[in-house]
Order: sequence, then structure tokens, then C-alpha cells
Amino acid sequence: MTSTIPDISPAQLAHIKRALPFALSFLLIPLVWMTAFIGGWTVVLLPLVTWYLFSIIDSLLGLNLDNADPNATDDDLFWYRMITLLWMPAQFLTLFGLIWYVPQADHLGGWEKFFVFFGVGVMTGTVGINYAHELMHQKNKIERFWADALLAMVLYSHFRSEHLLVHHRYVATPRDPVTARYNEGFHRFFPRVLRQSLRSSFRAEKALLARKDLPWTDRRNPFFRYWALQAAFLFLAVLLGGWVGLLLFLVQAGTAIWQLELVNYVEHYGLTRKHLDDGKYEHVHPRHSWNAAHRASNWLLINLQRHSDHHYKPDRRFPVLQNYGQEAAPQLPYGYPVMTVMAMMPRVWRRVMNPRVQKWREMYYPEITDWARYNKGTTPYPR
Repeated sequence: MTSTIPDISPAQLAHIKRALPFALSFLLIPLVWMTAFIGGWTVVLLPLVTWYLFSIIDSLLGLNLDNADPNATDDDLFWYRMITLLWMPAQFLTLFGLIWYVPQADHLGGWEKFFVFFGVGVMTGTVGINYAHELMHQKNKIERFWADALLAMVLYSHFRSEHLLVHHRYVATPRDPVTARYNEGFHRFFPRVLRQSLRSSFRAEKALLARKDLPWTDRRNPFFRYWALQAAFLFLAVLLGGWVGLLLFLVQAGTAIWQLELVNYVEHYGLTRKHLDDGKYEHVHPRHSWNAAHRASNWLLINLQRHSDHHYKPDRRFPVLQNYGQEAAPQLPYGYPVMTVMAMMPRVWRRVMNPRVQKWREMYYPEITDWARYNKGTTPYPR
């Protein structure tokens, strides 16, 4: 009896070749295991690769201005979808495998253990939360649960509610906690977002239930699932690694949240939707998000830097997100890896970005001459 392996058609092979660069993030998994096995100076490799190597490749490969067919079928996008689906179990095995291994690794000192999990947090924040972001926008229940699992691994489950119910509705307005205000440094933005996004996401889910005449305590409130998943992962960390394992789990979670909010800070810094006379805001347009067409960092971040199209068409999967030129959307000078490092240096950030915000204001809203007074008159975010 013989078995045959079905042939891959030329069209399928072409899809696989186009999808493969977006799977480069999976190379971070053996890299983080290598740092744990070897220790020493290698524990800083993963942040260096994520932040700097992809930036160097960006400078070599330049921009990708091509657009895929936005009407691509599910069959066309199969291999892209598989990349996002496979990441969750791969991250789960890596994270909790290391929580078991590292606390008992005698060749690793305390600081080496810390930096191994700092690197894990860079990975779970840069890649894991980004994949969760892609999955939470889908209607498929497995994909949405995968998103919840990835977010629970970094103790930031409410991000799904905040992103879908608050951010996409109020982006580029004072009612969106994660839209960075003009001249607001990241060191002020970060604690504000941690406080406000948790409150705004819970209020949004509570209001959604109230419209169905249900209390916030109803079992359909996703916060109960969020809390259960997070508690399960905290318990598993203690079970596998003891109290040291729990501490290392918290290190990676904190690092991942920091990475996420750095990206949030960059994506909409200083951009504002016009406040209309009827008390509402204009519709979201491509001009209300910063874009970066840098090829390599878009591979790593599965086209997250094509952010204008994501807000314009939130249901599009990452491979068919469209690129916009500078006449339609504001452009970042570098990809997110460079921009997030720059965000940690307020003076450098303002010197680079404030002139771009001012140019954006003059280009799209020349009728607004006093922006300080204008922003004071807009509807504030809920407190």
C-alpha cells in the first residue's frame, strides 16, 4: 500500500513564498532558548536583534510600497493565517518551558535570569501581543481565544476590550487613552495609559451589557474570562518555577506591556480628529495614524506599521493591509524599532516628531490656528 503526498500547486507555492518573510519572528524562539542555555553576554541578544538588527535590515532593504489585492480569498491567505495561529502554542511552550528551566539553571546568575526574561518579554510584547492584536479582530472563535491566551500570558487581557470598544471608536480624540497627546512624553503617557485603559475597557464592557439590560456581573462579561486565564497562568508559573518562576513571569509581563505601550505611543502621537459642531468627531481617515513602509520591521510586526489602513478597514487581515503615500497619511522617518527607542528619549522624540505633527496640522487642518485652545474645547476622555 502506498501513500501519496498531494502536490502543491504553483499558486499555493507562490503564496507560501510571499508568507515566509512574515514567519521570521519564529526565529526568536530558538534564540531565546540559546540565551538561557549559554547565559553570559548572550542574554542581551534578543533585544538587540529585535530593536537593532531589524532596523539595520530596514536600512538595507528600504521601503515596501506594494499593495496586495484587498479582495484576496481565504485560500489566498491560508499560510498567513497559519503563522498567527501557530505562534500562540509556540509562545506558550517557550514561556513556561523557560519558567521551569531557568530557576534551576545553576550556570545562570540572578541578573542573567532577569535579562533572559527581559528578552522573553520583548518577544511576547513585540510579537505575541501584536499577533493577539491581529487575532482579536477576527470573527473566528478559536482565533479570538488564541488572542485572549496571548494577552493573559502578559497579564494584559483587558487590552482586547480597550482596543476594540474604545481605541477604534475614539482614536485620535481625547477620549482615547492610548492616543498620545502632542508634547506628552512617554514617561507621562505610560502611567496614564495603565490607569485609564483598564478603567475605560471595564466601563465599555459594562455599558455593552447594560444596553442588553444585564449587570456587569453577568457571566458574559469577558473580564471574568480575562481574570480566570491570568490566574491560571500565574498559578502555572508558580507550579513550574516556584516563587522565582512567578517573579520571572512578572518580569516578562511587565516588559511586554511596556513594549506594547511604546508602540501605542508612536502610532498616533499628536494626531487629532476634528471636533464637529454637533459634538461628534469626524470619521477616522488614513491621516489619523502614523505609517512606516519599512520592509523588514513590517515582516516582524506583520504589517502593523500600515496602521492607517488598519483603522480605516479594521477587518482586513494583515497581508492585505494597504500602504498610503504621504499625501494621504503621515509617514514616520523610521520603522517602529527605531521609533520606540527614540520614544524613550523625550528631547530627541520632540525634536524629530513635533515638526512633523505641525506640518500635518498645516496640511490637513489649516483653518485651526490655535491648537492649544482648540484641544481644550474638545470632549475630554472619561475619568
